[in-house]
Amino acid sequence: MSFARTLNTTQMAGLAALFAIACTVPFMFGSYTVFQLTLAMTYAIALLGLNMLTGYNGQISLGHGAFFAIGAYTAAILMDKANWPYWATIPAAGIVCLVAGFLFGLPALRLEGLYLAVATLALGTAMPQILKHKALEHWTGGSMGIVIVKPDAPQWTGLDQDQWLYFFTLFWVVLLFFAGWNLLRGRVGRALVAIRDHPVAAQAMGIDTALYKSLTFGVSALYTGVAGALAAIGVQFASPDSFTIFLSLSLLIGVVVGGLASISGAFYGALFIQFTPNIADSISKAAPWAIYGIFLIAFMYLMPTGVAGLIRFVRARLSARRKAAPPGAASSDEVQLPLTGKEAR
Repeated sequence: MSFARTLNTTQMAGLAALFAIACTVPFMFGSYTVFQLTLAMTYAIALLGLNMLTGYNGQISLGHGAFFAIGAYTAAILMDKANWPYWATIPAAGIVCLVAGFLFGLPALRLEGLYLAVATLALGTAMPQILKHKALEHWTGGSMGIVIVKPDAPQWTGLDQDQWLYFFTLFWVVLLFFAGWNLLRGRVGRALVAIRDHPVAAQAMGIDTALYKSLTFGVSALYTGVAGALAAIGVQFASPDSFTIFLSLSLLIGVVVGGLASISGAFYGALFIQFTPNIADSISKAAPWAIYGIFLIAFMYLMPTGVAGLIRFVRARLSARRKAAPPGAASSDEVQLPLTGKEAR
């Protein structure tokens, strides 16, 4: 099932309009805001990867910040030690994290639910200490980390560094979300949801649950690693203290706030984890995390299915008020996944 065939004309027009707006954003705001939006896009990539694992496949991870760190350090080391061009480090970081995630997913097959969450929590907690270890200090820079030179934009673009990195990140966002949409809206997506909701029935239907779970862990880590590499290039720095367990928790919070099993929810969750701490700090310098907690509680109370779930609810209510569509109006090519109220958008 191709990407174009799963969207109607209105949806295609809406995506085209969103892309056009995204292309104008760097010229409408200052450098710092463009930098923040670039980071938000990297978080969106990581959240989509985590949502594949948790939202679609039902595997809870509290340690995806570790893969974010692996991707960041892969890019930093290749640029600093091997003089690789920045653009070549992105696929390299993805491949490294794909292998790391797949290998971690193999022993994790024996764990489910909270037990898997605790195992991934251990991974996320240990990663900063591993990066500081003396055996890796030559490569990782130890506690000091690695400084990266921000790449210049090609002269023919006429863009400054922040604008160029924004478009560079936007390219990867479009590419990875396009791939994710096709993956999750097809046979693989249906298999992941079947494993999540009815694992015994899925196995009885011939689905190799062990293989799908391990590959999902690998692909999820790939997305998160690419996001980490892009973030390191944008920030120009990779340090162990940047990848504490709080990063892993923030990614999980972003998935829940955006909406589980929702592709578009990755963007809403990314905006939340990028801008909410800044808003909370502007409200109260003395207790910013208390304000952050209030925001989070409000989101969960008002939008228990996430921002994407609220949007689906509003759209459904509006559609209910319209006249019923004539029989046969729906396209026969349209595919609906059995997402039990959490379908991807």
